[in-house]
Amino acid sequence: MTAALLRTAAGLVALALSVAVAVTIGPADIGVGDVWSVVSAHLGGGESGLTAIRDGIVWDLRMPRTLLAAVCGAGLALCGAVMQSLLRNPLADPFVLGVSSGASTGAVLVVVLGVGGGAIGLSGGAFVGALCSFALMLGLSHALGGTTDRVVLSGVAVMQLFSALTSFVVVVSADAETTRGVLFWLLGSLSGAGWTEVWLCLALLCLALVVCLAHSRTLDAFAFGQDAAATLGVHVGRTRLVLLCVTALLTAALVSSAGAIGFVGLVLPHAARALVGPGHARLLPVTALAGAVFLVWIDTLARTVLDPQEIPVGVVTSLVGVPAFVLVLHRTRRTSR
Repeated sequence: MTAALLRTAAGLVALALSVAVAVTIGPADIGVGDVWSVVSAHLGGGESGLTAIRDGIVWDLRMPRTLLAAVCGAGLALCGAVMQSLLRNPLADPFVLGVSSGASTGAVLVVVLGVGGGAIGLSGGAFVGALCSFALMLGLSHALGGTTDRVVLSGVAVMQLFSALTSFVVVVSADAETTRGVLFWLLGSLSGAGWTEVWLCLALLCLALVVCLAHSRTLDAFAFGQDAAATLGVHVGRTRLVLLCVTALLTAALVSSAGAIGFVGLVLPHAARALVGPGHARLLPVTALAGAVFLVWIDTLARTVLDPQEIPVGVVTSLVGVPAFVLVLHRTRRTSR
């Protein structure tokens, strides 16, 4: 217990330092002390002592973007860890259920075709599309028997369906400028982050983390297979439905706010298992903190390396994630011998 608390405390300190330093990186000359002054002023209702422009850069632009990156990284990594254990598939990640593709289709329908008549924006359309794709996946997997492999296959089928719909709408209906904007969002973008998205995603992340930690022993039992879990008193069908719904809801919110950011949910759980082992009571908090720190620095790299041009976050996570995943697999293979 003491070691787990120390790991969590160290992770929280690393995350706080990462956020504070990341906010200072950019064309404006801002220090960590300035960040602390602005945050203290806004939380305490005082004055930061900085100009209105510098205060706005910290509080209205960089801070919500950096915090949303942390929340998205933590949420995607948490969902990946749960799904890899729940589905007993080391290649499972938050997008294997087709949620990301559904969100992409919903966003494209709003932006390109104007579905919703302006009542909902891009994020709202993405969220509705994600929920529709998840509902279709649940219905399809239930019709096929509801086993673990059927859930994965149903998710892949739904993912391909909605990906095709997205491509069809963009190719047929969008002009060049709209296509470029939609493509940039689909590849992952935190440029439009605001405090509303931060609080909504943070609330869902906390809810999902509590639910998943409450099922940590159950997830440990799933490592031995569904039959073994059932003999240990686990209600397999109900547990899988609850955890799939929680992870899908969190993924839908994250994708609707930041687009499709790949490899976070695939790589970080494996790296965390190499550090703390497979026990989910230890694994889930470490995975979430690692994902948060990872995406904070990935987003900082994406917005600054080619300044003033910005690289989609999903592109950077893929470029970094592929070699990292190969390294994790190599180390896992060596330790398993």
